Amino acid sequence: MGWIGDTVDSVKSIQIRQLLTQAVSLGMIVTSALIIWKGLMCITGSESPVVVVLSGSMEPGFKRGDILFLHMSKDPIRAGEIVVFNIDGREIPIVHRVIKVHERKDTGEVDVLTKGDNNYGDDRLLYAQGQLYLQRNHIMGRAVGFLPYVGWVTIIMTEKPIIKYILIGALGLLVITSKD
Repeated sequence: MGWIGDTVDSVKSIQIRQLLTQAVSLGMIVTSALIIWKGLMCITGSESPVVVVLSGSMEPGFKRGDILFLHMSKDPIRAGEIVVFNIDGREIPIVHRVIKVHERKDTGEVDVLTKGDNNYGDDRLLYAQGQLYLQRNHIMGRAVGFLPYVGWVTIIMTEKPIIKYILIGALGLLVITSKD
């Protein structure tokens, strides 16, 4: 019968108790991942402590598929720092360098202007209509480290959803058929 036939026979022979044990194990794995993510959010002060670079706008420093680790501290943002920010009305965060910092004398708030290292002009065209600078609430974090190319897994699964579903199905089948 081969591998598929053996897998089907294995699924048929699973008892209720074993099925519940496997379901609890899978639930614990998912819960552990969520706890780790929430812990990282608390430690880094960033709503998204890890992001994937999705475009080539920061080359040669960061390439598409690099994973960035973020930290958000109360320290003032300075020109030259690499920040990840959200734009009102857009879902996907952007990774770019701060090129100009503007401090408001009356409130002490800091506005920043960003630009991709590989782009010709600043990011004002990316900002919401009429917005000239980013405020602190737009910034998700500052890049403090990176892993090259590891984010390609995320990019491939986003661009080719069938691969994501096959992988999830295979992992689910593996969990159900394992006999621990």
